Amino acid sequence: MNFSLLFFITGILGFVLNRKNIILMIISIEIMLLALTFLILFSSYNFNDNTGQLFSVYVISIAGAESVIGLTILVAYYRLRGNISLRT
Repeated sequence: MNFSLLFFITGILGFVLNRKNIILMIISIEIMLLALTFLILFSSYNFNDNTGQLFSVYVISIAGAESVIGLTILVAYYRLRGNISLRT
């Protein structure tokens, strides 16, 4: 559980400290979702429950869809502005 907490805090710090780079923000969100998945899997293993494992697969699929949508928005932003920096 400490590993997932460390991962989640790393994701939050990455998101807060890198507010000017969209790619690093998306990666930080993915790290937070991975930490959540690790926590669900760990809890599922401790309680001997298969529902948590199914839910973790659901979270991973939602995270993949979220990253695809984020990268699509990033490509559209790059085509519109010419760079991916959030500074104006």
